[in-house]
Amino acid sequence: MRSAGVLLCLAALICSAAPSGAAPERPNVVIFLADDLGWADVGFHGNTQIDTPSLDRLAREGMELSRFYTTPICSPTRAALMTGRDPIRLGVVYAVLLPWTNAGIHPDEHFMPQSFRSAGYQTALVGKWHLGHAQQTYHPNERGFEHFYGHLHTEVGYFPPFSNQGGKDFQRNGVSIDDEGYETFLLADEASRWIRARDKEKPFFLYMPFIAPHTPLDAPDDLKAKYADMDDDLEPARSKNTDQTRRISKLMLRPSVRPLYAAVVDGMDQAIGRVLDTLDAEGLAENTIVLFFSDNGGAAYAPGGADNVPLRGGKGETFEGGIRVVSIMRWPDRIQAGAKMDSIMSAMDVFPTLAEAAHVEAGNTRKLDGRSLWPAIAEGKRIPRKEYLYFASETPIRGSFMLTAFNDEWKLVQQVEQGLLAADVTNYLFRITDDPNEYNNLAEEHPDVVADMAAAIHRWRTLYPVSGTRSELMPPPGWRAPKDWADYPIPLDDLHDEPAPGMPCRPRTPYAPSTGCTARTAA
Repeated sequence: MRSAGVLLCLAALICSAAPSGAAPERPNVVIFLADDLGWADVGFHGNTQIDTPSLDRLAREGMELSRFYTTPICSPTRAALMTGRDPIRLGVVYAVLLPWTNAGIHPDEHFMPQSFRSAGYQTALVGKWHLGHAQQTYHPNERGFEHFYGHLHTEVGYFPPFSNQGGKDFQRNGVSIDDEGYETFLLADEASRWIRARDKEKPFFLYMPFIAPHTPLDAPDDLKAKYADMDDDLEPARSKNTDQTRRISKLMLRPSVRPLYAAVVDGMDQAIGRVLDTLDAEGLAENTIVLFFSDNGGAAYAPGGADNVPLRGGKGETFEGGIRVVSIMRWPDRIQAGAKMDSIMSAMDVFPTLAEAAHVEAGNTRKLDGRSLWPAIAEGKRIPRKEYLYFASETPIRGSFMLTAFNDEWKLVQQVEQGLLAADVTNYLFRITDDPNEYNNLAEEHPDVVADMAAAIHRWRTLYPVSGTRSELMPPPGWRAPKDWADYPIPLDDLHDEPAPGMPCRPRTPYAPSTGCTARTAA
């Protein structure tokens, strides 16, 4: 009887210590986003020229997402990441948001940090935004981020004064700041400070998008010296425009930017290392999901300095070198160290994947275009991709488009040169799983596949809003930048409560009847 009583007591203690159905402790989330990192420019992809010990550590301790895809350019990838939606619906596909652009992501779209914040997470953005700056509705503090330290724009420089078009661009929650130092390291310091100062009773969501290694490149003197004698003997990108920029640069006897690019990548890796060290020091590493990826393929053209070989092409192109990017996910509590996932994953999939992993309810009302890859990451399940993924770019030349549709079997790349009276289309068809580096163009052998996929791309492009971004590298005539971008967004109190209906839609007045149309948003 005594032994039976002891067993009953032990059972009761075990049940009280670990109640059935208890919710697991929610993980912290840290997303590192590089800007234009080359596929071949990390140690775990075989690079021996550039030191990337922090990224190599993440690859050893986590899982490489080996078929992770983004859009070919910056803002569309960030839009897909934040919303889980196809940026074709959001009006940001063909070009990035430039300083003279009034556009942003519709305030009705739900952002990932809003879901995490609603679930009790602390949220912070430390780095580059690039998703709208013209009015406060587009500002990070209105999109789910309690804390914002960084820049609204791209190309603000790596040393003070951080600016774009001459307008100061460095702020903390809408207030300009004058922090001094190397931009990459300033972001690491701020991220580490924020982690240490967090409310330790709550989990946190930290998004850290670097400007590195985007042009115009710059680095501290010690890093410049470290790579000063680095060779620039890159293999061809097998992209006409990219390789042509390299040839012209050599013919004009311009010095290679590859050594400076290496210094910038090294600096970014050091910054990531600082944040990882902070997680270790705070005892957070085991239950923190760390995701790293680049916003697009490396800028392999001459001024960019990146290397994507053996992938074809680079930034701005829909060959693999422009859209298949370096990516790693680490969560020691749940993800097998040193593993590799081969299922196709895109920036659109991050929101649903992290939401499922963290047991966070996604608060979107519109259908997500992304899917959760968490079963593939956590359990090794193969998740096939039968439906097409679509990407596009019109950057940098207006009227020159690169488009793609692909799944596990086929990939069609279209180059469209649009003139005033006609358009020329060049098709490249690949069996992408068998030919991941895109050597064998099968377009002539399978015209029926090309026709079907081209029609699918055409249907996808019809989703684009009329006023969506286009390549406009020059401002409107006479446009002037503000002196301080922190003061630029129109405050909420100075804006109407509803989005503008547009010129064709006029409300009824005593002097004119209504046109009968209503404002329309993408579903």
